[in-house]
Amino acid sequence: QVQLVESGGGLVQAGGSLRLSCAASGIIFSVNYMAWYRQAPGKQRELVASVTNRVATHYADSIKGRFTISRDNVKSTVYLQMNSLKPEDTAVYYCNAHSPWTNRDSWGQGTQVTVSS
Repeated sequence: QVQLVESGGGLVQAGGSLRLSCAASGIIFSVNYMAWYRQAPGKQRELVASVTNRVATHYADSIKGRFTISRDNVKSTVYLQMNSLKPEDTAVYYCNAHSPWTNRDSWGQGTQVTVSS
């Protein structure tokens, strides 16, 4: 059974930092592409950042230079370091695992990030 468990969300003032973690089980973590998505109230879920199994990264334009995605294959965990947070970063952040072998996507339950102005 695949499980993705996010942690690290919370309330922070604008300009602050948070580090999200997503611990995976039930998958061959090193094979999977990992990503963070977010969904703000009334908006569609959007890709924030992704990292392939070869550690190539991709970032949404809105967060470039402020967020960093990384992965630890030993711990089966993916991280999202978020700096210089803005109120518009407020959303539920979801962890995603995509297997290039099976084309299967798995999702975490989400963690709330709220940035106050």
